[in-house]
Amino acid sequence: MEFLVRFETSQPATMSVDERERLRVIERERAMELRAAGILIKLWRLPGKRGGIGLWEAPDATALHDALASLPMFPWTENTVEALATHPQEKK
Repeated sequence: MEFLVRFETSQPATMSVDERERLRVIERERAMELRAAGILIKLWRLPGKRGGIGLWEAPDATALHDALASLPMFPWTENTVEALATHPQEKK
């Protein structure tokens, strides 16, 4: 099942620069693991925002939630999830 996930991250102003950088590095590593597993399909940035849009694939909403929650920045991320269904024109 495919999902469109819109996300925006806002870390606390009190978080140190070193901690932000550490989280950025391990977030990227985890995202690459999810990509290799075929769960994270594609990411887009939104200019001027601290977030983006991602195309994800998971067996169900619970599996998607587990994948999103495994990201180190999950506690500071606001996600909007839309389940996607195949349009009749796309069926072959």
